[in-house]
Amino acid sequence: MATFDKVLNRRNTKSAKWDLVKKLYGSDDVIPMWVADMDFPVPSAVTEALSERVSHQVYGYTLTDSNVDEAILHWVQSRHQWNIKKDWLLYSPGVITTLHIAVQAFTDHGDSLLIQTPVYPPFYDLVNLHDRTLLTNPLELKDGKYEINFEHLETQFKKGVKAFILSNPHNPVGRVWTKEELTRIAELCIQYDVLILSDEIHADLIHRPNTHIPIASLGEEVAHRTVTCMSPTKTFNMAGLRISFAVISDKEKKLLLKKHFKKQGLGILNTMGILALEAAYQHGKPWLEELLDVLETNIYLVKEAFSSRKEITLIEPEGTYLLWLDCRAMGLDQKELKQFMQEEAKVGLNDGVTFGDEGEGFMRINVACPTETLQIGLKRIVDALDKKL
Repeated sequence: MATFDKVLNRRNTKSAKWDLVKKLYGSDDVIPMWVADMDFPVPSAVTEALSERVSHQVYGYTLTDSNVDEAILHWVQSRHQWNIKKDWLLYSPGVITTLHIAVQAFTDHGDSLLIQTPVYPPFYDLVNLHDRTLLTNPLELKDGKYEINFEHLETQFKKGVKAFILSNPHNPVGRVWTKEELTRIAELCIQYDVLILSDEIHADLIHRPNTHIPIASLGEEVAHRTVTCMSPTKTFNMAGLRISFAVISDKEKKLLLKKHFKKQGLGILNTMGILALEAAYQHGKPWLEELLDVLETNIYLVKEAFSSRKEITLIEPEGTYLLWLDCRAMGLDQKELKQFMQEEAKVGLNDGVTFGDEGEGFMRINVACPTETLQIGLKRIVDALDKKL
């Protein structure tokens, strides 16, 4: 059994999450609950595979062979009921890397790209850093749940959108888009000739009774206009090992994307990342099932902590371990809200406005940590709220 209750000391390990605390939040005594990695040890099979490789003492150029391909194919089929082929795979150091290269490969300067806000901050860079035109389709919060405004989405597509960067499951609002919602997206993308760049890095982190559906699995027509980006790194807490893959059924699109990877000098993968991917997908299922139980408990604790309070409301997640907190009832502007969390509550959360203007009054909290750590963080927030009364 995995160990999810042990509090590990991650300080002085070059951890972005823990070793940047003072720089980001002004004090060493702030509990970091922001960046999307977990405070849990990886599956033992991953540690064993890496340890064995380290003991070999030679770390030369490493390839992906049929065993790695098969591990991915089996995982995607068993986890998401999607039958993909080896020749659809394109390896990459990371999902965001793939998306950047895809924007360069499939769009031109000035082309319109659409995102659904509030959304993962690097999505903005995918548009702005490449001198593309940003269009948004803001999600609408109704009765505690975010929904897509499809009428507005179609209006935006009519403006000539070249590519739609889809977040599924959505970060930060936690939606796992349903088959009906994805089908409507697919139909509109086909109708208006829109390429889908689908970030599905959180695909394995789904909370019951929800089900992740890769949008490209809905049919051949939508699959041929989709680049699906996946990785074991979020699932198994291996972000630092830099490994991911894209699934592209359209041969011409795959060849073009591969060409652009080569132009950027991105043809070599991390030795340890390749081994970790293979081990995680072959042996990590029991670990993941236990993790999902822990996350269910932690989400419940957050819900309970704020259930009797009017100041903060949890937007209950359907997927991911990143929770979106509605703090608008606190009556603070965003600067004051940030100061409250880091200076009074002593917790380091993600600032809602970094996800877009629609994040005003919101904060994002990472609950992928030992329950003891989460309880301390929640108590700090509640105690700080009590002091303000």
